[in-house]
Amino acid sequence: MTERQWNYLTDMDGVLVHEDRLVPGADQFLAELRDAGARFLVLTNNSIYTPRDLRARLARTGLDVPEDAIWTSALATARFLHNQRPGGSAFVIGEAGLTTALHEAGYVLTDVDPDYVVLGETRTYSFTAITRAIRLIEQGARFIATNPDPTGPSREGLLPATGSVAALIERATGLSPYYVGKPNPLMMRSALRALGTHSEQTLMIGDRMDTDIHSGIEAGLRTILVLSGISDRHSAERYPYRPTLVVDSIADLLGRTADPFEVG
Repeated sequence: MTERQWNYLTDMDGVLVHEDRLVPGADQFLAELRDAGARFLVLTNNSIYTPRDLRARLARTGLDVPEDAIWTSALATARFLHNQRPGGSAFVIGEAGLTTALHEAGYVLTDVDPDYVVLGETRTYSFTAITRAIRLIEQGARFIATNPDPTGPSREGLLPATGSVAALIERATGLSPYYVGKPNPLMMRSALRALGTHSEQTLMIGDRMDTDIHSGIEAGLRTILVLSGISDRHSAERYPYRPTLVVDSIADLLGRTADPFEVG
């Protein structure tokens, strides 16, 4: 057995949970990480919820994840904007996860001459708000989006997500947003800073080749693709890059968290 102990960044939906259901083995996996003293962060591109909200959601499935072990695209966006323009202002289309993160970063939320238009996830996109965003961008506000995901899951099926609404605004303004969330490696680097570890000692577990694995590779992480979410073996083969390891689900990593790549 190797003496190396990996730290983990793990996607949430499709890896640990499916909507409001626990992925079998996810609770045991996190327990193994705690017992081994490994650091971990649960990542999500969803900017709707605050870490406190997500902690409660995960608790309902049986997962005990503290707030400071949850990293969202909203938090990454707020950190990015604070580093770019401290004490700035933004017109925001989004929910509490995004507005709370920006407030805590010292940002003023306004629809009058903002520095940025920031687009996040919401289940109640407003035509009036989208129109206001378009006009503010035309007037010089910089366009930021929390993540490029075109769709999100629900019990009833797919929902239009940030990427789809960003495409609408982009078509109207002719200006592309800067996406902070996965697959931008900025999301991963900000998560590594929050975790207090280095890429050489950290793994990324995800269920999507186009976001999780892509961003992990670009951030210099070794990556594990689980087939319990979006990607399957056939779709994964279509990408020009490959994960370090492919497993059916996170349950296949039980007993192997010290080094999942060790053979024998």
